Amino acid sequence: MSRILLDPTSERSLATRERLPRPAALDGLTVGLLDISKPRGDVFLDRLEARLSQGGAVVRRYKKPTFAKPAPPDLRREIAVECGAVVEALAD
Repeated sequence: MSRILLDPTSERSLATRERLPRPAALDGLTVGLLDISKPRGDVFLDRLEARLSQGGAVVRRYKKPTFAKPAPPDLRREIAVECGAVVEALAD
């Protein structure tokens, strides 16, 4: 099944990005949870952290300074180096 992912960053031409394979298991996997600083995003991430931890994942939390701008390059590098997977919380 082919899926089209749309990037909400206002790109003028569509970029083709292949999906990475899902991890085979959570046990021992380091999962980053990125709070984009919107109201109640932390509530969602708190519950997700509990579920991931129950599944054996090691959870690391990160937070953007503001939801209005992309994550700073240093934060993106830190997440890429430290985590095998990441979840970004979008909530209001």
